[in-house]
Amino acid sequence: MNRAIISAVFLLSSAGTYSAYAASESVLIDGGVFQMGCSVDDTDCENDEGSQGGVTVDVPAFQLDVNEVSVAEYNACISAGKCQRPKDFQRNKYCNIGAVGRDDHPANCVDWQQALDYCHWKGGRLPLEAEWEKAARGESVTRYPWGQNVSCKHAILDDGVTMGSVSNEPDGCGEDRTWPRGSRAANSLGLNDMHGNAGEWTMNWYEKDALARYAKGDLVGPSSGRQRVVRGGSWDENTNNLRSSFRNVKPPVSGRGIYGSIGFRCAYDVK
Repeated sequence: MNRAIISAVFLLSSAGTYSAYAASESVLIDGGVFQMGCSVDDTDCENDEGSQGGVTVDVPAFQLDVNEVSVAEYNACISAGKCQRPKDFQRNKYCNIGAVGRDDHPANCVDWQQALDYCHWKGGRLPLEAEWEKAARGESVTRYPWGQNVSCKHAILDDGVTMGSVSNEPDGCGEDRTWPRGSRAANSLGLNDMHGNAGEWTMNWYEKDALARYAKGDLVGPSSGRQRVVRGGSWDENTNNLRSSFRNVKPPVSGRGIYGSIGFRCAYDVK
């Protein structure tokens, strides 16, 4: 059975002492097999998602953060001298670091190494791609954990219909940005925002036929590549990109780009 595990994040105060900053929950994801890749009756799958019904992949037990890492949590790592400041609100309005009132929004606009550095600071790592999909699906075999369709009732995305405070703009369910974490119901494992809000970095280099490798037990995948895998879809992506099997890719370093759609959460080995 999955259980919530509470750990504290600490930061160095101006007085030079460490104090508890916030409690961060992680959930134990039981080990076992699941069907990874193109869901049953999903006609929108791309070539790298495999054939309908997926492939059987065995994932050992691991822990995964309940929430995407927040602005406040990432700022604590910056204050501790363990994380670099990523591109921020002053650079682009879609970046949450430095934006007033977004402390509980996901930390976005982070490069892959910046995300990994934060997770190392917490004693963890980024999730493997297969771990991410197992946790996102729960017990589901459908396109989304709640069924075959998604809307702003389920997740923060561009569903093409929902409007909000920004005129004629469906991105972010009408707000043209991320939302505070946990703005929609958690999945069956108690995880928030696995689909939508911010897309999430994984550990893996992208490989087109990676699912065949994972099915043989190699969950780490290739040791090098050009792009890393991003999962879950985001506030400015459409419904197809939020499917449990969809594999987005990005260079690990944003360069001149702005990764306003990408955040992350941390995973932990079970000892």
